[in-house]
Amino acid sequence: MKDEILHRWRHSHAFGQDQKRPGELRTLVVIAITTAMMVVEIAAGLAFGSMALLADGLHMGSHAVALSINAFAYIYARRQAHSERYSFGTGKVNTLGGYTGAILLAVFATLMAWESVMRLIEPVSIAFNQAIFVAVMGLIVNGASVFILGTDRNHEHDHQHHDHNLKSAYLHVLADALTSLLAIFALLIGKYFGAIWMDPLMGIVGAILVARWSWGLLKSTSAILLDEQGSNELQDAIRDAIEDADSRVVDLHLWTVGPGVYSTVISVVSRSPQKPDHYKSLLPDHLALQHIVIEVHEYQES
Repeated sequence: MKDEILHRWRHSHAFGQDQKRPGELRTLVVIAITTAMMVVEIAAGLAFGSMALLADGLHMGSHAVALSINAFAYIYARRQAHSERYSFGTGKVNTLGGYTGAILLAVFATLMAWESVMRLIEPVSIAFNQAIFVAVMGLIVNGASVFILGTDRNHEHDHQHHDHNLKSAYLHVLADALTSLLAIFALLIGKYFGAIWMDPLMGIVGAILVARWSWGLLKSTSAILLDEQGSNELQDAIRDAIEDADSRVVDLHLWTVGPGVYSTVISVVSRSPQKPDHYKSLLPDHLALQHIVIEVHEYQES
């Protein structure tokens, strides 16, 4: 058969991944801001002999690396969206970026907790004025980053809800902003009331909160990467659309192939079976189903 005749039965597996997602540009902007702040703090730390500035600059660098992984995931998914190497497109690259970011968040939380416990056991002297200055600068930069990555979250709820890569980047800068805020609070208490132990205590509180965010993101992304069955609501919607007095869905496989995009294999048993296209036509468009495979069996009394 001629290719032009067969073409109408073929379809793309890009599922929208070849388009720039809203989070891509925002992540690149935040990387630029974070990297600039990192350079300034490291340069100032070396110039003025400040370990606090140098340490915070290196800390900024670690988050710039984590955000760069998120940016790479966006770009790779977009550029490889039409590659035949990926059976269902590159939608899960987005989720993999979020999963990787969640692991880095967990590492960050562990290091925060470890360092805080060590400082409770062996307190160190703190240059309060310098440390507060660094924390305030970090809060301003991270607050701006949180605003950039979180802009229009309500208006783009459907997109952001499924964009695990953006959520990972957002949680990274939110974790940094929270750390700076807790640090400022603890340093002020330590400076004016002599409660040096507040600094490591706030570090532990921050570590617990970041660990919770990391765990939530790990659960949602790993479920997609392991092809966990789609939600009960979506399964029920598929069954309600197909089943009637003569037909039943006896086997249903439903999994995510991209942000907000699902693929499904449905097995139907019917007393008066129709062609698969008939059952496909019954499925509502709003279910966002792609690559639908339906097998039909005739029910026979034994």
